[in-house]
Amino acid sequence: MKTKALLLITLTMSFSTWCFGQSQLTVTAANKLSIARANQTIEITAKDLAPLGEKDLNKIHVADSSGKEVLCQAVDTDYDEYHKPDMVIYQADFAANQTRTFVVTAGKKQEYTKDDFKAYGRFVRERFDDFAWENDRIAHRTYGKALITWKGEPLTSSSIDIWSKRTSKLVINDWYMVDNYHADMGEGADAYSAGPTRGCGGSGIWANNQLYVPSNFVDSRVLANGPIRVMFELVYEPFDVSGTKVSEVLRISLDAGNQLDHFQSSYRLQNGGEPLAVAVGLKKVKDQQKEVNAAHGWMTTWEPMEKTLGMQGLAVIVNSREFDKQAEDKQNNLIVLKPGMSVSYWAGFAWDRAGKITSAEAWKKYVDEFAEGLSSPIVVSVSP
Repeated sequence: MKTKALLLITLTMSFSTWCFGQSQLTVTAANKLSIARANQTIEITAKDLAPLGEKDLNKIHVADSSGKEVLCQAVDTDYDEYHKPDMVIYQADFAANQTRTFVVTAGKKQEYTKDDFKAYGRFVRERFDDFAWENDRIAHRTYGKALITWKGEPLTSSSIDIWSKRTSKLVINDWYMVDNYHADMGEGADAYSAGPTRGCGGSGIWANNQLYVPSNFVDSRVLANGPIRVMFELVYEPFDVSGTKVSEVLRISLDAGNQLDHFQSSYRLQNGGEPLAVAVGLKKVKDQQKEVNAAHGWMTTWEPMEKTLGMQGLAVIVNSREFDKQAEDKQNNLIVLKPGMSVSYWAGFAWDRAGKITSAEAWKKYVDEFAEGLSSPIVVSVSP
C-alpha cells in the first residue's frame, strides 16, 4: 500500500508539473574561448521557455547565480501579425573559459526606466526620412526616399552613415532636436560624409567587376527597440543590375556594449535566375590604413576623422567560408562574397576620442576577437 501511495503522489506531482509548468528554469552559459568576453547577448527562445507556462514573454525575469536580477528584453524576431515576442535576451560578461548559470522565472510584466535603455532607433520623418539608431557606444543613420528630392541637400544613397559619440547615453533624439549635430559639444558629432559610398558596411551586388546598389529605402519596420537590442528592417525598391531587377530587404540589429552592428541582407531577383555575388564595403578615405584577414573573414581601416576630430576605425566581418575576394571601386574597399542572395555579416566602427579603443592595433584586436567569438558563440542550455 505504501508503494502504491508513493507512486500516486509521484504521478500527481508529475501531472501537476506538466499542467502548470516549472516554477523556474536554469540557463547554463559557457564561454569556450580562452579570452574574456564582455557584453555577450544570451538568447532564449519561446520553445525553451515553454515549461514555465507563461505565454507573455514580457513577464520573463532572469537572475544571476547570486540572485541579482539581470536586465532582459522580449524580442519579436519574425514580425508576425500580432508582433508577439518569440525570444528573451539578456547580457552577461564572461572570463576566459568561464561557465555561468542563471535562473529564469515568470512574474509581473517588465517595466523599464529611461536609464535602462542602451539601444534605440527610429524613423525620423522630420529629417527627410532618415532612419537613425544607436547603442551606448556608437550611432548611425541611413537615408529614406524623401531625401532624394529635398531642395536643400538632395542625396540618393543607401549608405550607412556614422554618428560618433563619446558618451554612453542615448543622443539621437537630442541631436535631432537641437539640429546642431555637426559640431562636437562634448558628446560627439556627425563628422562623417557617407554620401553615395557604402559608408560603414553598406552592401550591393558585384557583377561585371562593378558594384550595383539600391537607392534610398522606401519603407521601414521596427522589430525590437531596447533596452538591450534595437532591430529593424529597411525595404528597398528594385534596382537594375546589368539588365536584371533586384530588390532588397535589409535587417539591422545592434546590441548594447557592441561596436559592431549585425546586417542581414536578403536580395531577390525579380524574374528568377542564378544567385549573384554580394559585396560589402567601407568608404575609401585619404591616409587610410587598411588590413584584410581573409582567414578570419574581416577587413579593417584606421583613418583620420573629418574636421580634425581624431581617428576612427571601421570594420566588416563576414563568414570566412563565404569570403571570395577583396575588390574595390573608386569609392569603396570591398569584400566580395561567394554567390548567394541572402547574406549575414557584421560592420561597425570605433572613435579614439570615445576612450574605449584608441589605436589601430587595439581596433584590429577587438575585431579579430569579435570574429573569433562569432565562430565560437556562447554555448547555452536550458533545463528545469
